[in-house]
Amino acid sequence: MSSLDDYMLPCLNKKFFGFECMGCGFQRSLSLIIHGEFTSAFYMYPAIYTLLLLFVIITINFFKNFKNANTIIFILAVLNAVVIIANFIIKTFLI
Repeated sequence: MSSLDDYMLPCLNKKFFGFECMGCGFQRSLSLIIHGEFTSAFYMYPAIYTLLLLFVIITINFFKNFKNANTIIFILAVLNAVVIIANFIIKTFLI
Protein backbone atom coordinates (compact mmCIF):
# COMPACT_ATOMS: atom_id res chain seq x y z
CA MET A 1 0.00 0.00 0.00
CA SER A 2 1.48 3.34 -1.01
CA SER A 3 1.25 6.51 0.99
CA LEU A 4 1.48 10.18 0.21
CA ASP A 5 5.16 10.13 1.20
CA ASP A 6 5.92 7.84 -1.76
CA TYR A 7 4.96 10.62 -4.20
CA MET A 8 6.97 13.52 -2.74
CA LEU A 9 9.29 15.35 -5.09
CA PRO A 10 12.98 15.42 -4.18
CA CYS A 11 14.73 18.75 -3.69
CA LEU A 12 16.90 19.18 -6.77
CA ASN A 13 18.81 22.01 -5.11
CA LYS A 14 19.83 19.72 -2.26
CA LYS A 15 20.61 16.88 -4.65
CA PHE A 16 22.84 18.93 -6.98
CA PHE A 17 24.32 21.58 -4.69
CA GLY A 18 24.24 19.87 -1.29
CA PHE A 19 22.16 22.36 0.65
CA GLU A 20 18.44 22.83 1.12
CA CYS A 21 16.39 25.40 -0.77
CA MET A 22 13.93 27.84 0.82
CA GLY A 23 11.05 25.45 0.16
CA CYS A 24 12.64 22.34 1.62
CA GLY A 25 10.35 20.79 4.17
CA PHE A 26 7.05 22.14 2.82
CA GLN A 27 5.83 18.82 1.40
CA ARG A 28 6.84 16.86 4.48
CA SER A 29 5.28 19.52 6.71
CA LEU A 30 2.01 19.34 4.80
CA SER A 31 2.10 15.54 5.15
CA LEU A 32 2.63 15.92 8.91
CA ILE A 33 -0.41 18.20 9.15
CA ILE A 34 -2.51 15.65 7.27
CA HIS A 35 -1.38 13.01 9.78
CA GLY A 36 -2.24 15.31 12.71
CA GLU A 37 1.31 16.08 13.81
CA PHE A 38 0.94 19.85 14.05
CA THR A 39 3.97 20.64 16.21
CA SER A 40 6.27 18.50 14.08
CA ALA A 41 4.91 20.24 10.98
CA PHE A 42 5.91 23.62 12.40
CA TYR A 43 9.42 22.43 13.26
CA MET A 44 9.79 20.92 9.80
CA TYR A 45 8.77 24.14 8.00
CA PRO A 46 7.87 27.14 10.19
CA ALA A 47 6.04 29.03 7.44
CA ILE A 48 3.50 26.25 6.87
CA TYR A 49 0.69 27.81 8.88
CA THR A 50 1.09 31.34 7.56
CA LEU A 51 1.28 29.95 4.01
CA LEU A 52 -1.90 27.94 4.51
CA LEU A 53 -3.62 31.02 5.92
CA LEU A 54 -2.45 33.03 2.91
CA PHE A 55 -3.80 30.41 0.48
CA VAL A 56 -7.14 30.32 2.32
CA ILE A 57 -7.48 34.13 2.23
CA ILE A 58 -6.58 34.23 -1.48
CA THR A 59 -9.10 31.47 -2.25
CA ILE A 60 -11.88 33.16 -0.30
CA ASN A 61 -11.06 36.49 -1.95
CA PHE A 62 -11.16 34.83 -5.39
CA PHE A 63 -14.79 33.79 -4.90
CA LYS A 64 -16.02 36.67 -2.74
CA ASN A 65 -14.12 39.92 -2.56
CA PHE A 66 -14.03 41.42 0.90
CA LYS A 67 -12.88 44.71 2.32
CA ASN A 68 -9.13 45.11 2.94
CA ALA A 69 -8.35 41.76 1.26
CA ASN A 70 -5.41 43.21 -0.68
CA THR A 71 -3.87 44.65 2.48
CA ILE A 72 -4.27 41.37 4.36
CA ILE A 73 -2.79 39.40 1.46
CA PHE A 74 0.14 41.81 1.20
CA ILE A 75 0.89 41.61 4.93
CA LEU A 76 0.70 37.82 4.92
CA ALA A 77 2.93 37.62 1.84
CA VAL A 78 5.58 39.81 3.48
CA LEU A 79 5.30 37.83 6.72
CA ASN A 80 5.76 34.58 4.79
CA ALA A 81 8.78 35.94 2.95
CA VAL A 82 10.40 36.99 6.23
CA VAL A 83 9.72 33.63 7.90
CA ILE A 84 10.93 31.63 4.88
CA ILE A 85 14.13 33.64 4.48
CA ALA A 86 14.86 33.60 8.23
CA ASN A 87 14.31 29.83 8.35
CA PHE A 88 16.62 29.35 5.36
CA ILE A 89 19.37 31.46 6.93
CA ILE A 90 19.07 29.65 10.26
CA LYS A 91 19.11 26.16 8.68
CA THR A 92 21.91 26.98 6.23
CA PHE A 93 24.30 29.05 8.31
CA LEU A 94 23.54 28.60 12.01
CA ILE A 95 22.64 24.94 12.42
